[in-house]
Amino acid sequence: MNTRQIEHIGIAVKSLDRAIPFYEKLLGVACYATEEVSDQKVRTAFFKVGATKIELLESTSSDGPIAKFIEKRGEGFHHIAYAVDDIDGALSELERRGVQLIDHAPRKGAEGLMIAFLHPKSTHGVLTELCSKPKPSTKH
Repeated sequence: MNTRQIEHIGIAVKSLDRAIPFYEKLLGVACYATEEVSDQKVRTAFFKVGATKIELLESTSSDGPIAKFIEKRGEGFHHIAYAVDDIDGALSELERRGVQLIDHAPRKGAEGLMIAFLHPKSTHGVLTELCSKPKPSTKH
């Protein structure tokens, strides 16, 4: 598996409207994008800090994964995401090495990336996400 960089750090928040101004002041950079990922029941906001991004995550549903996370643990660090060149290959390799996968196949995430999560039981308690750009279509 070729890990290129930390792609982003995910932070669960109750309200993007309250969190975005705070992070803009804290980081000294403006939020450059917000996006809703409806199948994940989440709205996101992104900040670029050097080569890494900070992703704020707000639930759009009381039964969404971010709402459940905040209910159990409160706002705060949610996951770390690594950019990989070949997400399918990385998932296969990690599964062969005994890493427990949440996603056995990549799915569409924010910013047009393909994403997949690794179970925290296999990553020393840290929810870990792999991200890669989608493969170019071969359709003509």
